[in-house]
Amino acid sequence: MRPTPPPRTYRVKSFGCQMNVYDGERMAELLGQQGIAPAPEGEEADLVVLNTCHIREKAAEKVYSDIGRLRREDGTSPLIAVAGCVAQAEGEEIMARAPAVSMVVGPQAYHRLPAMIAEAVEGRRAVDTDMPAETKFDALPARRKVGPSAFLTVQEGCDKFCTYCVVPYTRGAETSRAFNDLIAEAEKLVEAGAREITLLGQNVNAWRDADGRGLERLIERLALVPGLARIRYTTSHPNDMTEGLIEAHRDVPQLMPFLHLPVQAGNDRVLRAMNRSHTAASYLAVLDKVRAARGDIALSGDFIVGFPGETDAEFEDTLKLVEAVGYAQCFSFKYSARPGTPAATMDGQVAPEVMDERLQRLQAALNRDQLAFNRASVGKRCAVLVERRGKHAGQWLGKSPWLQSVHFTGDAAIGDLVEVELVDAGPNSLAGELLLPAHA
Repeated sequence: MRPTPPPRTYRVKSFGCQMNVYDGERMAELLGQQGIAPAPEGEEADLVVLNTCHIREKAAEKVYSDIGRLRREDGTSPLIAVAGCVAQAEGEEIMARAPAVSMVVGPQAYHRLPAMIAEAVEGRRAVDTDMPAETKFDALPARRKVGPSAFLTVQEGCDKFCTYCVVPYTRGAETSRAFNDLIAEAEKLVEAGAREITLLGQNVNAWRDADGRGLERLIERLALVPGLARIRYTTSHPNDMTEGLIEAHRDVPQLMPFLHLPVQAGNDRVLRAMNRSHTAASYLAVLDKVRAARGDIALSGDFIVGFPGETDAEFEDTLKLVEAVGYAQCFSFKYSARPGTPAATMDGQVAPEVMDERLQRLQAALNRDQLAFNRASVGKRCAVLVERRGKHAGQWLGKSPWLQSVHFTGDAAIGDLVEVELVDAGPNSLAGELLLPAHA
């Protein structure tokens, strides 16, 4: 690499989970602190950060495609940083295969981006995929301006070692951020404009502080932050749904009636092969307890079809579980072999056409239930948090307490909580009529 002028503009492209969205926002804030501005819409950036996800099939190959698309007509490229989980898993190979990449940084090291950019400007390529014991969060800038709904990472890493998943290898062991640090950051988020905070973690309900307090204690304390109207959390593991956390759904008004609790499959043999450490029955028992605590709760989950060895009958068990739960929302995927995971070398890899057929059947059932949940919401009155303008004059878009997209027209502004009546429902959104003006 030759020396290059310091970048004046940047663009961060994040792929994958909400944790990546959070990390992308934090990297953007870090670059802004260095005096690097977002590239104007339609203009090329001096620095592009590809914040990658390793969960999907052929994730690494897609990174190389993205790198190739950044090549300019004159043969040059911007400074390119590859961040995130693909960077963590395949950093050295990326540097070997993609000479245009200036730096590779893992998800636990992105606070070192400024130093790596300085090296790149001098013509030196850099890789940093360390997972240091010290927290990166201490090195990140304070949150100054956020939208009405903001993410707050409270926990990172995973100790569950599901046989299909790379997260323990790319994000490291489960670690929890300190209680007081989280309260301080939440207060800054509210000062910066947040009305709702979503607590993030690979296993967010595994959060524990040094004194042994669980996620429910953190939620109870966050509910006391002035101006914080709503609290959510994701993603959870069924085995970490404690009685205290379930009771928080009953006792904390700011905790929204929505729970994303992945199950992945409805058959116990498949769940054992996945190393999920719960059964279909124990999962359903947890949901029964949650519904007993909060009767109006909306449930969401994740499913994988075509896991190695899954038979037609075992897949039917997944459809039976879906029928029993009645999810409000869900995410479903075909199994994708991730290099280095135990499942990638298991016998009984399912044919692609079989996975396709199963996924279509599963998604049809999930879409049916999502539409049914939305239609059952018609006639309800609820608060909607206004997040952005709609496509039409005077139209606004926001979220219901059950994380449904709601559009309405009337006198409102971004960040308002407004009272609406839900009057019509489609598969992906609802229409509302404004009842009361914005309130604090």
